[in-house]
Amino acid sequence: MLQPPHSSVQVAAVPAQRLPARDRDQDAAWHTEAVCRRDEAGLFFAPSKEPTAARLSREDAAKRVCSRCPVMVECREHALLQPEPYGVWGGLTAAERRVVLARRRRREMDLKKTARPTANRIAG
Repeated sequence: MLQPPHSSVQVAAVPAQRLPARDRDQDAAWHTEAVCRRDEAGLFFAPSKEPTAARLSREDAAKRVCSRCPVMVECREHALLQPEPYGVWGGLTAAERRVVLARRRRREMDLKKTARPTANRIAG
C-alpha cells in the first residue's frame, strides 16, 4: 500500500509546551480542541528536502484543516508568542508568522514613537 509523502513524518501537530508550568494549564485547554490533534499531523511539518510544489500543496492542505478548527486563533497566538520556528500553526506558515511578528514589532515601535512627543509635551 502506497502512503502519501507527508505520512512518513511522525511529529505531533501540537508539540510539548515550552511555557512556564503556571501558564501551561491555562494554555493547554485549547490543545484539547485542536482539529490537528485528531489526525493529519504530517501535514503541519515539512519532511526534510521536501520539493517546493509538495510543500505548497501540503501547507495548503494544512491551512484547510486550520480553517475549520475552533481554536485557530489561540493556536496562532501560541505560535507567535513562543515563537514556533517550524510548521503550520493557526493557519500560518513559519514565513507568514515572521511577517506578522515583524509587522507587530513595527507597529509597537511606531506607537512608542508617537507616545513620546505627547509625554514630553505633558511633562514640559
